[in-house]
Amino acid sequence: MPTLAEVVAYCDRRTRRAAFQDAPGACNGLQLANRGRVTRIGAAVDAGVVPFQRAVAAGVDFLIVHHGMYWDMPRPLTGPAYERVATLVKGNCALYSNHLPLDAHPRIGNNVLLARQLGLKPRRTFIPNEGGGIGWIAPSRRTRAAIRRKLASLYPRVIALEFGSAAPREVAFCSGSGNSAVPLLAAEGVDTLVTGELREEHFNRAQEEKLNLYLCGHYATEVHAVQALAAELSRRFRLPWEFIATGNPL
Repeated sequence: MPTLAEVVAYCDRRTRRAAFQDAPGACNGLQLANRGRVTRIGAAVDAGVVPFQRAVAAGVDFLIVHHGMYWDMPRPLTGPAYERVATLVKGNCALYSNHLPLDAHPRIGNNVLLARQLGLKPRRTFIPNEGGGIGWIAPSRRTRAAIRRKLASLYPRVIALEFGSAAPREVAFCSGSGNSAVPLLAAEGVDTLVTGELREEHFNRAQEEKLNLYLCGHYATEVHAVQALAAELSRRFRLPWEFIATGNPL
């Protein structure tokens, strides 16, 4: 049975957590400890009372999330903030959060895994960060119609804005919010982006800049990396793991 410190150290090394500059409140890494041992691993996209309750009910004592608890901390531990922490403490469930490093990772990151879902092999990064590029770009021989059909088979809701080339030579991937990715496409020579969500204004931008934009849902495009990391931990430490789904449609 591994110690909490051993599992956390592996996650930190594997994701190169310390190398990335993230949002000020992201607080990547161990956000809440347990009693010091790990027996069952969980993976979820978001921190929240409901996913925490489901994890504890499943016997999870090490929960990996992509979006952690501390984006706008410090805040008083009252109301929902208290319920989150209390649920984990009472359930002896440690919380490990990993945001941009798990988007960027070249093997288990959200963006690489999105590309592989389309049968594409990412070759280069974009969206620069101190730790390396967050998004990935892959050569493609797929038509945009084939890309749209494949995405529609994988995700419950796909919004396709198709004003770019009918057969893009490359496809860019940025899970979650693609708002920072769109302005970088022209400099990369790419007109096609698969992402989670965009602001309303990007419809006009897609028309004007002749872009193909595929929106598959913020939550839906970020289920991949936490599951990949949990599965890797399961193999390494010989522990069971499960995905804690919340059915978030956004």
